[in-house]
Amino acid sequence: MTRYEDRFWSSRDGLKLHYREYPGPEHPGADGRPPIVCLHGLTRNARDFEQLAERLSPEWRVICPEMRGRGESEYAREAAAYNPLQYVEDVTVLLDELQIDRFVAIGTSMGGLMTMLIALQQPGRVVAAVINDVGPYLEPAGIERIKDYVGQGRSFPTWVHAARGLEEMHGGAYPNRDLPFWIAAAKRVMTLSSNDRIVFDYDMKIAEPFVQIDPEAAQADMWPALEALAGKPVLILRGALSDLLGTATLAGMVQRLPGAEAITIADVGHAPTLCEPESFAAIDRLLARVA
Repeated sequence: MTRYEDRFWSSRDGLKLHYREYPGPEHPGADGRPPIVCLHGLTRNARDFEQLAERLSPEWRVICPEMRGRGESEYAREAAAYNPLQYVEDVTVLLDELQIDRFVAIGTSMGGLMTMLIALQQPGRVVAAVINDVGPYLEPAGIERIKDYVGQGRSFPTWVHAARGLEEMHGGAYPNRDLPFWIAAAKRVMTLSSNDRIVFDYDMKIAEPFVQIDPEAAQADMWPALEALAGKPVLILRGALSDLLGTATLAGMVQRLPGAEAITIADVGHAPTLCEPESFAAIDRLLARVA
């Protein structure tokens, strides 16, 4: 197993935030390759990219930040600070601290939205991107489903119970998966609490801004943020069963990003794990264009 290093940085408002760094080759960047920065989804953390990072790190430096309120990152003082613009600011502070002027972004769900925002705000910094099961328009059904489970604060006595609870919530996105799949999934998104109960590894207050979203209301215009990636290697992944990234939105993304590769992963909803053989192969093709 590839070894990673646990590191920390400070946000501008004084929170201690955590990231995993997979150092990659002995002299990272010596061959001109930019690092890969993996940006996770709403309720996820750095462990979400563990298998992918281990696979890529023999040849690439990989950095997996944990947004405030997740994993080993400190919780925000106010729930209002849990928003994508704040996360982008936090990650920008980290990139500046590490003197990373250009990087490959791999963003799942919320992390994909962050990737687009960084590309819009900081032209030239994102040199290539994987946008995983998210787009400039979010399907109302997907928003409602996320609102149903985020911030529930459930706890479980054993990892098997936790796995079954996770399957109950997300079985529709990953049908016909076995118990080992769900146990591994639970260990990525949950942790053992101080009272020996297994709990979700995020601040329940992240739900407060999200549940206020009206999925039927006009959404912020994120198309210019997507178009900021034009002319760069881009891979768009969609789960065939996704209720967040619709086929019409996917078609619009491909139209606005000529040269982007779009892959639909069968038998997966929101979101592909990035460990599917098709995902691995597509990411390899994207990175070959960067290298």
